[in-house]
Amino acid sequence: QVDLVESGGGSVQPGGSLRLSCAASGRTFSRYYMGWFRQAPGKEREFVAIINWSGTRINYAGSLKGRFTISRDITKNMVYLQMNSLKPEDTAAYYCAASNFPSYSTLDYNFWGQGTQVTVSS
Repeated sequence: QVDLVESGGGSVQPGGSLRLSCAASGRTFSRYYMGWFRQAPGKEREFVAIINWSGTRINYAGSLKGRFTISRDITKNMVYLQMNSLKPEDTAAYYCAASNFPSYSTLDYNFWGQGTQVTVSS
């Protein structure tokens, strides 16, 4: 069992930055692949980024590569998403999730946080 709690969302102007955090509880946190997803109003939840336990395997949604950076600190049971050069189309609820294997599909993630809202607007 892994409990996930996101934080760090908020409102920012286009071009700004935010760092999302995901706090995980559970003794087996380090065994999971951790992913970030996002869901805009009226749209399906979409993959953002994924990282393995050691941080050596990382992948991003193609359109976000170069602006977003995922990282994790196993010692602190934390996963982060640094978001730079934010655009209005990045506005969404952002979720962290845990999976037993690397996947871009929401269906493969066993545990989810409650989400944190990111709004990019001038």
